Amino acid sequence: MLETPRVIDNGNVGPVNSALVPRYGGEATYALLPRLRDLEAEGRRADIKVVGIPFDAGVSYRPGTRFGPGHIRQSSRLLRPYNPATDTSPFAQVQVADAGDMAVNPFNIGEAIAEIQKDAMALTEDGATLVTIGGDHTVALPLLRAASARAGQPVALLHFDAHLDTWDTYFGADYTHGTPFRRAVEEGIIDTEAICHVGTRGPLYGKKDLTDDERMGFGIITSADIFRRGVGDVVTQLRERVGERPLYISVDIDVLDPAHAPGTGTPEAGGMTSRELLEILRGLRGLNIVGADIVEVSPGFDHAELTGIAASHVTYELVTLIADRLAHI
Repeated sequence: MLETPRVIDNGNVGPVNSALVPRYGGEATYALLPRLRDLEAEGRRADIKVVGIPFDAGVSYRPGTRFGPGHIRQSSRLLRPYNPATDTSPFAQVQVADAGDMAVNPFNIGEAIAEIQKDAMALTEDGATLVTIGGDHTVALPLLRAASARAGQPVALLHFDAHLDTWDTYFGADYTHGTPFRRAVEEGIIDTEAICHVGTRGPLYGKKDLTDDERMGFGIITSADIFRRGVGDVVTQLRERVGERPLYISVDIDVLDPAHAPGTGTPEAGGMTSRELLEILRGLRGLNIVGADIVEVSPGFDHAELTGIAASHVTYELVTLIADRLAHI
């Protein structure tokens, strides 16, 4: 096999050089970036690791998010190294690599959570930051455990989602994609002075869902709030709430309206546009982001890669934010 030509910028190994290799050919790593194992074989380390979690044992409606990581990678082929929205080149600022997928138990949620937490700790042992592509939202709990352990304190949380995900149990199960943030509050791994849902909407089981959520410390910015108040006002509120705390960002792709992201497990009408989500994320530039995930992409329900493309761009903006912060430390 011929050697794959790559972009080398500021000493960092970047994506496959698309002037020499067509974007639709070759291995579908995230954004055509190098694999972590290949960098490590050369004695290099990665500052940001994009890792997949193919898992959907915690879903309550449509399945299929176990195929999400591969779909996001395939949909990321068109991403390019320069981000004009922020005037940065994230893959040149720091070394970014695709770390492949975690191997987690598809039949035992408890074991899967433990495996994810263990792998996240191992992947960040060298000081790297994880951006995770999933997978259902159950995976956020072990990732938050790892992020909090690495930060040495509870972390701030911005949770982009149509749903609260602070319910107690489903069919008596404590660990599902609808319960991770209640468990995180109970475990004391998130800072209840700096947690907020963004983009919520749709019917609930009862008003108690909201009162329970408020008691846990969550603020709520609904999708209707974003429409009425505008992106700038929302960004100001989020930045004030988080401050300089270590921040974890969790993005459920169903925060977008089904028109923008049909390929997800629990779609709700009246959601954000992809433009609004990307602009809000860009507005978080400079915050101390210590980890992030993008979850709930279910490719079997996608059309023309709409959901995969949206998720790949969300991942790109998250990588951009972290790379820019690391480059200026």
